[in-house]
Amino acid sequence: MIELLAPAKLTWSLEILRVRDDGLHELRSEMTTLDLADRLSVEPDADYLRLAGKEAVPLDASNLVARALALLGRRAGVVMDKRIPVGGGLGGGSADAAAILRLFGGVSDEEALVLGSDVPFCQRGGRALVEGVGERVTPLDFAPRDVTLFMPDFSVSTRACYDAFDELDTASRARRGANDLEVAACVVEPRLASTLRFLRERFGDEVQVAGSGSTMFAPRHFDDLDHEGEMLGPDGPVRFRASVTTPA
Repeated sequence: MIELLAPAKLTWSLEILRVRDDGLHELRSEMTTLDLADRLSVEPDADYLRLAGKEAVPLDASNLVARALALLGRRAGVVMDKRIPVGGGLGGGSADAAAILRLFGGVSDEEALVLGSDVPFCQRGGRALVEGVGERVTPLDFAPRDVTLFMPDFSVSTRACYDAFDELDTASRARRGANDLEVAACVVEPRLASTLRFLRERFGDEVQVAGSGSTMFAPRHFDDLDHEGEMLGPDGPVRFRASVTTPA
C-alpha cells in the first residue's frame, strides 16, 4: 500500500482578464498549497475506490481520482481519507487527482487540464502564477505564510459564481480587492456575504474569500483562536483552522 498526501490549494488572489468566445474565463491567479491535505492509500493493480472519514463524495466514474486513473490508463485501489472540505473551494478533488498523476509519473499541464482547471497547479504544488484557464502555471519562489481558514458548512457553485459575475454590471465588476469573484460569490450565496461580514467585524478587513468560496481566509494566525475549532456564525457553524503554506 502506498500512502499519498494531496495538499489543498488556496487561491491567494484572482483577477478575471476576459471572457473568451467559448465562454471560459481567462484568469491571473496566485495559488499556493497548504499543510491541510487529503490522504490517499493506493494499492497498484487493484480496482476499487473507497472513502474513509466523514466527508462524502461520489465514488463512480465521475470522481476525479477515477478520471485520473482512466487518463493514465492505470488500475489501482484507492481509499480516500478526505480532510479538505468538499465544495469549499480548496481544490480537494483536484488535489486527489493530482496526487494520483504524480504517483504514476505525471502528465503535461495541457493533459491535466482535461480533469479540471485546478489540476495543473495541484500536480505541481508549491506557489505559482496560474493564467489562462488554468493551463499556464509559472512556479514562484516559495513564500512561507501563516493562514487561518474559515470553513462554513455550505458550498458555493463555481459555475453559478462565474455566471453571476457575467451578469453583474461594470461597477459591480470593478476590482475591490484581491478577488474579482467575491461580489459574485456573495450574490450566489447570501450566507457567504453575511458570514464574511461577521468574520470581518471580528477579525478585520484582511479576511477574504478564497476563489469562488465558500472558504474564507486571513493571512495570519490569531492569538485568541485555537489551532482548530468551530465558532457559531450568523448562518450556522464555521470551522476554523490555522494553516501554513507549503513548498512544492
